[in-house]
Amino acid sequence: MALQDAVASYFQGEKIECLVFVLPLGLLATVFGAWLLVDSRAAFERGVGWPFVVLGLALAVTGGAVGFRTPAQVARLQGGLVAAPQETLTQEQARMAKVNAAWPTYAATFAAFALCGLGLRFAVRSDFARGIGVALLFFAGVGFLIDGFAERCAKLYTASLAGPGGPAK
Repeated sequence: MALQDAVASYFQGEKIECLVFVLPLGLLATVFGAWLLVDSRAAFERGVGWPFVVLGLALAVTGGAVGFRTPAQVARLQGGLVAAPQETLTQEQARMAKVNAAWPTYAATFAAFALCGLGLRFAVRSDFARGIGVALLFFAGVGFLIDGFAERCAKLYTASLAGPGGPAK
C-alpha cells in the first residue's frame, strides 16, 4: 500500500504543478506577448512579445497535456500494481529512469536560454534583440523553477519505487 500512496502523491503533485502553475503561467505569458505585439510598435516590446507568445504556448500545451493526462496515468498504474505488481513496477522504474536521465538536458537548455538572453541583453545594440534577451532570461528562470520542483519530486518517487533501502533507478 505504501507504493500506491507514493504513486498517488507523486502524480497529485505533478498534476497540481501543471494545472495550477505551468498551464496558467503559459496562458498569461501568451496573452502578455500577444498584447505587446498588438499594442506596441516599439522594437523592444516586440522583441519581448515573440518569445512570450511562442514559449507561453509551449508552457500552456505542456502543462495542459501533462496535467490532464495524469488521472488516466494514475488509474492505469494503480490498476497494474494490483493486477501485475512486479511487471508494473519494473515498467514504471524504467519509465522513471528515462525521466530522470532527461533532467541534465533540460537544465542545459535553460542554461542556454540564460546565456543567450544575457548575450542578447548586454552585447547587442538592437532593441528587438535586447527584448528577446530579457524574455529568454525570464523563461530560463521559469524553466529552472518548474524543473527544480519536478526533478526533486521525480527522484523521491523513483527512490520509493526502489523500495526501502533500495537504490533509486
